[in-house]
Amino acid sequence: MTCTKTNKTKTNKNLKNAALALGMSLAMSAAFAQYAGPSSVPTMTVKQLLDTGKDDQHATLRGFIVSHDGGEHYTFADDSGRMKVEIDAKHFPPGVKIDDKVRVEISGEFDKDLVGKAELDVKQLSLAR
Repeated sequence: MTCTKTNKTKTNKNLKNAALALGMSLAMSAAFAQYAGPSSVPTMTVKQLLDTGKDDQHATLRGFIVSHDGGEHYTFADDSGRMKVEIDAKHFPPGVKIDDKVRVEISGEFDKDLVGKAELDVKQLSLAR
């Protein structure tokens, strides 16, 4: 009887461990999944976005993150200019070193205040092709 109870306890523990491992595996694979097909979100330059962008507009930019300005705040640049962007740490590709020489593509929502403050709230970041 003791042997059967011990085996049930081991089986339950093994099932719990397997379920935990499966859950973590699924969560991690979902975090790395990214849509890579066509998009209706326009690819723009920094200048185009700053000059013609509307508040809450979705946009994609290609260029470089040229400085970290504290917290989630960065400066992004392309050949047309620079702008402030906000990037949550979770949007950086895991295990990839990104510095001011690595070309990236960022997509997100443009936040433009009436008083002139403008930034892109980044929702997706990847290495530019």
